[in-house]
Amino acid sequence: MSDANYTGSMVSEFVIVGFPGLQAREDKAILFAVFLTVYLLILLGNLLLIFILVADRSLHTPMYLTICSLAIIDITLCTTTVPTMLAVFSSSSHTVSFAACFTQTYFFHVLGSIESFNLLLMAYDRYVAICHPLHYPARMTVRFTLQLIVVCWLGGFLCPTLAFSLALTKRFCGPNRVLQCYCDYSGVLRLACGDVLSTSYVSLFVALSVLLIPLFFIVLSYVKILLSVLRISSSVGRAKVLSTCSSHLLVIFVFFLTTAGVFISYRIPGTSVDLRVMGSVIQNVFPALMNPIIYCLRTKEIRDSLVNTLKKSKIFPGSK
Repeated sequence: MSDANYTGSMVSEFVIVGFPGLQAREDKAILFAVFLTVYLLILLGNLLLIFILVADRSLHTPMYLTICSLAIIDITLCTTTVPTMLAVFSSSSHTVSFAACFTQTYFFHVLGSIESFNLLLMAYDRYVAICHPLHYPARMTVRFTLQLIVVCWLGGFLCPTLAFSLALTKRFCGPNRVLQCYCDYSGVLRLACGDVLSTSYVSLFVALSVLLIPLFFIVLSYVKILLSVLRISSSVGRAKVLSTCSSHLLVIFVFFLTTAGVFISYRIPGTSVDLRVMGSVIQNVFPALMNPIIYCLRTKEIRDSLVNTLKKSKIFPGSK
């Protein structure tokens, strides 16, 4: 296939290359099997988590509403990109129309922004619960939490708008091969004709703002939580409070570590394209795969609800 298909002088579709160094049929077959398995596990884990949180009325609290929102984000985010990856791995050449490519890129960044804001909301919930326990029932009601979740989603849709509006003003008249497993904003923007430096700076500013501002307030929340915990005289009380935050801290660590890894890989000269692609793929699937595992294993209420559900369905034997 030629490097560009034209509508007049404009590119009409993009070729998604995948891993440039893994183009053999056998390599693609292995990648397809691995990522299909991971995708199914992500769907199974997050749908199970959502089912538990919806079915158990005792879990209809602000903290678990934010966890449910996170599970929905993880499913939607992976469904935005992983099917394209599977299509790339199952064919010799996979093309995506211009409109579909930009739509996928936009929704990927929208959902990433929503996840960052949702993690901030989860930190705020723990901050109020631990540092202001007497005010928690009045301040963090279910209705107010749902309103904050809606704000997170609306903010996620608004944040990438400027960067994508600027990208759509560029002309794409040359190569159309995207060195990624899906339509990635940076990879697509590099294919634009003319100067894209100002657009790149705007997109970088937006991306860093969406990541670093929530991260700053998350760290600030947990510093205050730590100071509050240190004032608890009982070691048992301190351990109980910290255990309620450990799952959230792990989820935050996984999300921001994988995202930071992708940013760093794109800014280290000499980093191989395959390594950068692998970093982006891990950023896509690893948090969504780990989040339900973390919450099911480390959150007692979710774990107990899961066991009770399995007992009722007679999948997990239990005494009457």
